[in-house]
Amino acid sequence: MRAWVAVPLLLVSALAWAQAPTLEQADTDWNRLRLQGDAAALAPLLAEDWLLTHSDGRVQHKADYLQELATRQRRNTRIDNEDVQVRRYGNTAVITGTSVQAAVSDGQPWEGRFRFTRVWVLRDGHWQMVASHSSRLAAPGS
Repeated sequence: MRAWVAVPLLLVSALAWAQAPTLEQADTDWNRLRLQGDAAALAPLLAEDWLLTHSDGRVQHKADYLQELATRQRRNTRIDNEDVQVRRYGNTAVITGTSVQAAVSDGQPWEGRFRFTRVWVLRDGHWQMVASHSSRLAAPGS
């Protein structure tokens, strides 16, 4: 009789898993939602203790970053990723690549090419980013 209870629970778990975004979809959503400036939709993708290390060495926490997006202090206008590689280690994944970005931060436009590293962790069937780091690449010919 207990088997009859376990089977429906397994089916519900499998359905929930199938509906959860894949790692690749979560990473795509990260870029899309930043371009849209949708802080509310972006929030669940980021762990509560998420840290962003900017290319200038500045560290930013989740709440501060989301506030910048929500208040439009930061408006991303371009995010194009190249050479993206995904490496999985059980419930942890590291995504690396190159990103060409443009934005306006505090009224000042900027653009550049960056190498990035993002660390994702699978929690309760959903991928959450726990860290992101970028390093600015020198302009070609520099």
